[in-house]
Amino acid sequence: VLSSRFCGRHALEPFQVYRALRLINPSPYMYYCALGDVTVVGSSPEALVKLKGSRAQLRPIAGTRPRSDDAAIDLAREAELRADPKENAEHVMLVDLARNDLGRVARAGSVQVDPYRAIERYSHVMHIVSGVNGELAPGRDAFDLFAAAFPAGTLVGAPKVRAMQIIDELEPVSRGLYGGTVGYFGARGDMDHAITIRTLVFRGDEYSYQAGAGIVADSVPETEHEEVLAKSAALVRALELAEGAGMSRTGDP
Repeated sequence: VLSSRFCGRHALEPFQVYRALRLINPSPYMYYCALGDVTVVGSSPEALVKLKGSRAQLRPIAGTRPRSDDAAIDLAREAELRADPKENAEHVMLVDLARNDLGRVARAGSVQVDPYRAIERYSHVMHIVSGVNGELAPGRDAFDLFAAAFPAGTLVGAPKVRAMQIIDELEPVSRGLYGGTVGYFGARGDMDHAITIRTLVFRGDEYSYQAGAGIVADSVPETEHEEVLAKSAALVRALELAEGAGMSRTGDP
């Protein structure tokens, strides 16, 4: 999975960008994190891993199409996505990788896939999503599960180690927070972590965001670039909305 970083300058209040993002792209994971001189704003659709009691779930997302305001076109794009051999091969590979990751710390025979290849819609894109579920093995805990799952196969590729080596060779800058997680480890042993995609990072008067696409043998560069732009569209729209509403640091219009 190769990614592109987009950067710019701004005079916006990051919390107002978060408000705009929450309005136009509500997602399972919404977060605003003020971390000293860095502020992180995100609307991630994808969980890296969840643990409740002994029940664990990974939730790989792989396969993307842009949304349309026309319902008929939207349904046609869903059918196209479901039938696309490249997208389906990529999704199956990453579900298998998630099953392998979970299987390292799960009770033998407990790993199952449900749902499988469901379609989820967000404001600007639709995705193919699966759930990989299992029971944590005796003697394993949330930290073991996190270590087995991180980094997400959907953000690096397979096999993970070689994919990360290729990313390091080809991407011109380190990923920073992109592809990391935002979440918690609970006092009772539960956890829930989102993958930091669809995420803006503000530092001073600069911002950046990153998006990627899975590269396989029959990938078409122009199509993969269009996927990157589609995944970034909600962030761009949130920045435009905050700017258009005059949501500056000073409050001036």
